[in-house]
Amino acid sequence: MITNDFSILICTNGHETTKPALDYGIWLAQLLEKKVMLLGIDEYPKEKKQLDKLLEETANKLSQRKISFEQRMESDHGTEAIARVVNSGTFLTVVSPLGRPVWQRVVQGRSYRRLLAKIETPLLYVPQVCLPLKKMLICVGGLGYATSLEHLSLFIARAAKADVTLLHVVEPINIEYPTAMEIQHHLDNILETDTPQAHNLNQALEEFRTAGLKTEIKVRHGSIVREILYEVHHGDYDLIGLGSPYSTKSLRHFYTANVTAEVAESIPQPVLSARVGQNLIDN
Repeated sequence: MITNDFSILICTNGHETTKPALDYGIWLAQLLEKKVMLLGIDEYPKEKKQLDKLLEETANKLSQRKISFEQRMESDHGTEAIARVVNSGTFLTVVSPLGRPVWQRVVQGRSYRRLLAKIETPLLYVPQVCLPLKKMLICVGGLGYATSLEHLSLFIARAAKADVTLLHVVEPINIEYPTAMEIQHHLDNILETDTPQAHNLNQALEEFRTAGLKTEIKVRHGSIVREILYEVHHGDYDLIGLGSPYSTKSLRHFYTANVTAEVAESIPQPVLSARVGQNLIDN
């Protein structure tokens, strides 16, 4: 699926923790000049009054900014309702924590992880609003599996005029094969090697720079989650891009559920994930 004709889906079940998604979704829709689907999830009777209040406030903000929108109400479990709506259209979905109690997160797992498994189109997870968007970190595996993420990130970065860092983490190898060995022997100059990783990284760098964006590539060596978190904590980034899970069956670099979720659940910055083959942007 390749299209520029997508809408922004912003979701709330009435819990206070969903407010960042509402605010960020409004900002993103205005930035990208996209329509909005405002989804209210009627999960708990005691939250209905707060849900109606948040929906009304958000609808007023959208109207004031002259953003075209539709409103939809679903009565179901949060992740089930979101997944059902996502599958009914073409969306970039913006969500925040759904305010689950600790016991529910322990028994059922975090809603974010379930959404990663259920939603095929890009997902933007917003624990906190980090605006203005001045600096983005895009984590790329170097084997072409992050193309969807790169295209969507480029679209957003270009609209926001944000600086971009492309991060590639080289894991310690446990199987000796020629390409991996060459990369291990050229950690300081990977971009100069004749490897698929170098070709894809150089191509991504060229695309971002051609778009007029200040872009650099960083290469780190070690545990993927640890190295990404180190870069996030020391880089003053406003948005983090990660490949989503289930994007490939044979490689796990940046695309396994635990990497994306562990990073997203450890940082306050918004995290954008996009799975391979699910392009919203035709570059």
